[in-house]
Amino acid sequence: MIISAVVAIAENNAIGKDNQLLWRLPADLKHFKEITSGHTIIMGRKTFDSIGKPLPNRRNIVVTRKTGLQIPGAEVTSNIEDAIALCTTEEEVFIVGGAEIYKVTMPITDRIYLTRVHQSYEADAFFPEIDFNVWEETSVEKHLPDEKNPVAYTFSTLLRK
Repeated sequence: MIISAVVAIAENNAIGKDNQLLWRLPADLKHFKEITSGHTIIMGRKTFDSIGKPLPNRRNIVVTRKTGLQIPGAEVTSNIEDAIALCTTEEEVFIVGGAEIYKVTMPITDRIYLTRVHQSYEADAFFPEIDFNVWEETSVEKHLPDEKNPVAYTFSTLLRK
């Protein structure tokens, strides 16, 4: 099984503030949908709360410390190990946030689908520092701002060396 993180980060590694995204980039949302549709996504409860519902055409697994929490349309586990164990027959599973989930899964992550938003933001949630001694960038797709996407961004794929 390949464990992949899908994340959009600012130049300062910011990913969110007050449980919300920091920017509006429709191209990134479309990219996220293309990558994760038809697959399992694993997220923390705060990320689930910010989305507000299970994402369609995906198996949604939510990791939470809240005992007994039930979410219609999603599977709930109390830790990341149990979430991963539910996916043993999967070819690839996707970690989709938030900051704490990314942090605890980085040691077992094989691939990162990274959207780098070329601006810094004030934030309270950050993606762990990416050590390029450990990660190799295998694809890069740069985008300039346009009428729908107000800031430059780059899609890249990183593989663990």
